[in-house]
Amino acid sequence: MAVSPSFDAIGRPGLCSTICRDLNEPLAGTAAVASGWLVLEQPGPWGRKAPIQSHLDPEFGAKIDAAAKKADVRFGLIRSPGKHADHPPRSHQVYVACTLPGRTWLLGGSVADPLTLAALDLDAVAHGDRDAVMASLPDLSPVTEPVLLVCTNGKRDECCALLGRPIAAGLADRVPGRVWESSHLGGHRFAPTATLLPAGIMYGRLDVETAAAILAAAERGDTVLSKQRGRSSWTGRGQVAEIAVRNLTGEVALDALSVLAENLDTVTVGHLDGRVWTVEVTSETADPPRPESCGKESFDMTILRAGTVNPGAPR
Repeated sequence: MAVSPSFDAIGRPGLCSTICRDLNEPLAGTAAVASGWLVLEQPGPWGRKAPIQSHLDPEFGAKIDAAAKKADVRFGLIRSPGKHADHPPRSHQVYVACTLPGRTWLLGGSVADPLTLAALDLDAVAHGDRDAVMASLPDLSPVTEPVLLVCTNGKRDECCALLGRPIAAGLADRVPGRVWESSHLGGHRFAPTATLLPAGIMYGRLDVETAAAILAAAERGDTVLSKQRGRSSWTGRGQVAEIAVRNLTGEVALDALSVLAENLDTVTVGHLDGRVWTVEVTSETADPPRPESCGKESFDMTILRAGTVNPGAPR
């Protein structure tokens, strides 16, 4: 039986996700920005800053997180859905992904000691050089099935625990081993949130059926447009433009589109078949002000929106 976030949690007054839903804040353009992802299995409790507030050695967590950011790679922790044993595992599952279209791949493996990750060539991850990555960490091998990371980091934001855990639990029996609870993914006001690897596509306001459809589509090399926040390969403006072109054309092939250029008011999106679109992308101040996270003060955040989509001359 499908499990969905409880109606008691969805819409609960005062939650940042409730405010976001009530204001119908757009999802497009709110995904994290990174060329690659590195996630490490670490059971047990996570604090607000999971890389340094968990059973992972905090000094190492800080170093690998900083090194990943410098290389344009997103680092995070994962754990199996359900109860979390408060002791270290015998081995730690690792996933490494490059999200760049044409160079999208996923590697996985297990390491006995997380410190092994210090040898990982993070620059090669960001540039899509899979051979160099595997040479730097021989424990990794290609993974052919996509995985979904669902944010459940309640210490970072209450919404992620209340709304994310039921999604992960609801998928666990359907796709064993392919859904993981994740530390902070960003955008908790859009909870439940998730990231699809290796594509790096992020989703918000998820339900179990959509999450299952996302994994099924990814196996075909396709994407699901519903509830999409954007692909982490692009900036926020690029994410908005790509989603606008997909909504206009109905294109779902994962690597069919790329962001070619960003100008002051427009973003150029290209198709593998040579078609090109120029998308007007505007920014506006959110009205009314709203909190970014539960317990934070409301402020005048910026919202990105797609305007006119104009087809250009084929390349």
